Amino acid sequence: MAPIGTCNWLSISIPNDVYEGDQVVIRCSGEKNDKIKRLMYYKDGSQISSHHNAPSYTISNARPSDSGSYFCKADRKLFFIIDVTEKTRTSWLTVQELFPAPGLTATPTRPTEGSSVMLSCNTRLPAARSSTQLRYFFIRDGHTLKSDWSSSKVEISVIRKEDSGYYWCEAMTASHSVSKQSRQTYIEVQRVPVSQVSMETHPPGGQAVEGEMLVLVCFVAEGTGVTTFSWHREDTKESLGRKTQRSQRAELEIPVVRGSHGGGFYCTADNSYGPIQSQVVNITVRVPVSHPILTFSAPGTLTFIGDVVELHCEDRRASPPILYWFYHENVILGNTSAPFGGGASFNLSLTSKHSGNYSCKADNGLGAQHSELVILSVTDTPPKVRLMNGPHRCEGRVEVEQEGRWGTVCDDGWDMKDVTVVCRELGCGAGKHTPAGMLYPPVAEKAQPVLIQVALCNGTEEALAECEQIEASDCGHDEDAGAVCEGG
Repeated sequence: MAPIGTCNWLSISIPNDVYEGDQVVIRCSGEKNDKIKRLMYYKDGSQISSHHNAPSYTISNARPSDSGSYFCKADRKLFFIIDVTEKTRTSWLTVQELFPAPGLTATPTRPTEGSSVMLSCNTRLPAARSSTQLRYFFIRDGHTLKSDWSSSKVEISVIRKEDSGYYWCEAMTASHSVSKQSRQTYIEVQRVPVSQVSMETHPPGGQAVEGEMLVLVCFVAEGTGVTTFSWHREDTKESLGRKTQRSQRAELEIPVVRGSHGGGFYCTADNSYGPIQSQVVNITVRVPVSHPILTFSAPGTLTFIGDVVELHCEDRRASPPILYWFYHENVILGNTSAPFGGGASFNLSLTSKHSGNYSCKADNGLGAQHSELVILSVTDTPPKVRLMNGPHRCEGRVEVEQEGRWGTVCDDGWDMKDVTVVCRELGCGAGKHTPAGMLYPPVAEKAQPVLIQVALCNGTEEALAECEQIEASDCGHDEDAGAVCEGG
């Protein structure tokens, strides 16, 4: 073998402007390539390849580590039996960085829970390779958020506290030939404690209606993340309900309000920093009118022309103020109010036209209701009997009228048959007792006569005047008869 020589017979060709990921072809050739028996490639003085008649050495995916000094050696035939080794000059290969390792930035750097965050994967291409397409990957704690993304930015529209963690990104060429990762960046999501807790009601103003729905709405002016809302009575601290949700408001429904729901209520909100209480809201439960009851001042339904009858309408449970209307045969007689609740009355001076059906209506703004019909009968001729000084018109000392004079009845022979007839005549129902008239002082005046000595009723008569009678003789007012009817 002849000694190695360096000459222009063998040359090396290395491309310029080489970047990471490129395919690099290093060529070695001689004046007469067919004379080359073996071709060897060297980098930084070390042999990297040996070929028989191979004109090139290829680096398929160049890396900066491929930079260095390259040369070739070739064994060629000089004469029939003499070989010689030729060597090229040394040529330098520089593999340039295609883009630096990206840097991940978050805007804002300390995001608040519920806000949006923009992640940016920042790197740059050289001007000579500005058209190179890059793909971006965004990772959190080993889980890919976005992959093969053509934009260097990605937005997390709503970030949560649990999204805190280590984030990084990766930039890669479309051919996957070059890939680089950023350093990890820890992003801590800030949670805002709840504040300014308040409570409202529907219907508004804490005005609930018995039997209807009441909604208690709890609000927070600030606060992020999952919040636990709870509702309580002020007096007992009893919990009415609890809801945990990712919201700044929550509702508690009381489907059917009762009178017992009246009082003070409040709500609390807690998103892990401790509960914050709202102000107390007083709930007033208004009771609608249900079934007003109409009554007359007279215990019976038998009245007479000229009598003054008091019509009384009352709904004992309805919330004030209540307005009452009074009707005769569906014609309004008048109205009156009960500003503090209870009932109201209307006085009516009877005429022959006032017989018929009566009713009343009550309304406290929550819906009007009518009473049942009550029949009133007005009699043209007043009875010839009356009961005096009793607690009501169906009890007292018995007096009768004859020829325009009123006098008493002696209790001689006075029994339940007589009382039954008196009660029937007065429209006071059945007879109950036969008391002495002395029990209803003051006693009758001496000038008032005793008009009936003995009443001999059989109990079926419609009036005392129909009974057989014995006129007065020697009875005094200390023997006056009395009567008690069940109508009292």
